[in-house]
Amino acid sequence: GPAPAPAAGTRPDGPAGEDAPAGGDAPAATRGGAGRIPAYPAAERAVRALAEAVRYAQWRRDAAEPGKVPEYDDIDESGAAELIAGLLDAAPGEDGVTLPDDDALRLLARYGIAVLPTLPAPDADTAARAAGRLGYPVALKTTAPHLRHRPDLGGVRLDLADERQVRQAYAEMTENLGKPGELRPVVQPMVPRGVDTVVRAAIDPAVGAVLSFGLAGPATDLLGDTAHRLVPATDRDAADLIRSIRTAPLLFGWRGSAPVDTAALEELLLRVSRLVDDHPEVVGVGLEPVVVAPHGLSVLGASVRLAPPPARTDLGPRTLPSY
Repeated sequence: GPAPAPAAGTRPDGPAGEDAPAGGDAPAATRGGAGRIPAYPAAERAVRALAEAVRYAQWRRDAAEPGKVPEYDDIDESGAAELIAGLLDAAPGEDGVTLPDDDALRLLARYGIAVLPTLPAPDADTAARAAGRLGYPVALKTTAPHLRHRPDLGGVRLDLADERQVRQAYAEMTENLGKPGELRPVVQPMVPRGVDTVVRAAIDPAVGAVLSFGLAGPATDLLGDTAHRLVPATDRDAADLIRSIRTAPLLFGWRGSAPVDTAALEELLLRVSRLVDDHPEVVGVGLEPVVVAPHGLSVLGASVRLAPPPARTDLGPRTLPSY
């Protein structure tokens, strides 16, 4: 039959008829068929090939070591199931229901996810009483949709140390931004400063439940800088998830800032994953913002949506078995 064609990047004029790499004779270590050195016409192509090799090695590593889904002693799976059944019975219909704040917090607490208390402040007197109940210092902020993520407009006032400051901030906010009914002000305790992040879970018709992570704010929304993993997520998935976004350096001490508590963030992601995996009626979870500090984190806002479990024709996420 015809002789085989020479390999790409070689020429059939090496010593004793052997193939030699383009651009010169093969080093002695590669002669005799023991190995060949790939040759590329440009450095850029060599770098791309090396990057593909690294990605392939990482894929092989992840396939061999997929991680594990951790167990948490404080998860109340049966209590959550009972609560979900009662909430769905009270809101019949195929469209489901977005839970009121109190019910969402009760359900999340069954999985060890604590949400910072938030008290409504429809007027200055109520705001002052709420601040006294929560304990100073406090934050006063509007929850109006058109002012979310716009602290530059004055819709968020932080570190209010006493009743006088609360009343002054309330007066300035309503004078500059609108009536309390439009602003829907709330009072929250202050938490340690950190990086604002977003944790979400939702049902994708093609693959099932998906866990998502990104930084909070309009810049991330505009750039679409969000990473996703299938549920149930393993500890390796959670670690990779927070490192997959382009803005991940902000979590790890970018430009001299203090690194945040990524271990606490990974645990939160895994708890959300467990909630959605254990209860298919939970079709949507949104935690925003989640302020991740150098030590610990604080969930400042949460939403949960329930619906009858969607029909599934498969048995779970489309993953390959490990051997």
